Amino acid sequence: MNKSRALRALLPALALLAWGASATASTLNQNVSWTIDRASTTTKYRVVAYGDSIYAGYNGSTTSAAKYSAPTVDAEYLSALWNADIESVRRTKSGAVASDVYNNKIVSERSYMQDASTRVVTFEMCGNDGLQARSAFKSQTGTCDYSGLNTAVANCKTYVAKAMDYINANAYSGVKLKVISNLYYPGYNADNVQSSCKDASTGATVNLRDKFLPLMATMNYWMCEYARQKGFKCTDNFAEFMGADYDSNGDGVIDANGLRYVLGESESSYVTRITSTLKSTIRDANTKFVSASSSYDYIQSDDTHPTYNGGTVTAGLFGGTTGSGAARYTSFTGGKNPIWNTLGHERMGWAVSTSNPSAP
Repeated sequence: MNKSRALRALLPALALLAWGASATASTLNQNVSWTIDRASTTTKYRVVAYGDSIYAGYNGSTTSAAKYSAPTVDAEYLSALWNADIESVRRTKSGAVASDVYNNKIVSERSYMQDASTRVVTFEMCGNDGLQARSAFKSQTGTCDYSGLNTAVANCKTYVAKAMDYINANAYSGVKLKVISNLYYPGYNADNVQSSCKDASTGATVNLRDKFLPLMATMNYWMCEYARQKGFKCTDNFAEFMGADYDSNGDGVIDANGLRYVLGESESSYVTRITSTLKSTIRDANTKFVSASSSYDYIQSDDTHPTYNGGTVTAGLFGGTTGSGAARYTSFTGGKNPIWNTLGHERMGWAVSTSNPSAP
């Protein structure tokens, strides 16, 4: 069978798998290694990123992913900062819950962060725990059962802490930076509807967004708090995606800054600030305001995954790309590339880069 005929035969199976992935929360390995090749040097260091579809650069395809997902955007910043080639290694599984990312990526694929060239290790998880619990809750009728939502939060806390401990114990001793990226809220506007089930105490339906937001805030708090406790940095994607880059409520603080986790604050302080005090400043990331009159779409049409620039690479059913190429940008005014705030992955990658050490 020639290649074109083989591909035509495979297409129905691919379509079925893609449907099954959305319907049954199937997982798909999407591993990529891409090196930012800087013309003036042959010295090479490595960024290792573990996670789910976010770090994978998922774009709805079972065979490709964004070349410049957040970890590779960070690699571009590091290449300029260190005047070195930077290999961005993404060991990811789209659809994976936190336990899966921990067991089958961080633990099983620890060799990638043990390489002597590794200088940065970053990970993200828990998004699928939340998405799956949200989907299950939305389908409920009768009396609302909140146990699935609470389990998602508990599992997130457990595996975030385990992941940090494992990375601390197993990463190459020369690693200079360890970073966790927390969760933005995909579907923030879409969730502003009432549930089909009714609360046991009030007998009334509940607003989905009002129910989910405190749970997400709790997850995000513990990602950043465990980072503080365990020697990691925390990239606050919730603030970067969900808050405007100007002061919309006149409190003297740029909205995104007001939503950020504050180092050492209590859980109750953070959750209250997100769910009450500054809730009016939270905006759906499909309309990320970078000024009072200008906004960009940080979320793809699936209302879940970040937008991106720079084309795609093979990642998924046909294996993963291992390649290299010149940086899109070689210098950064004020530590920012020209599109740093216009797309979801660009914003996330820049946010990770703000913790980069000055030297390898």
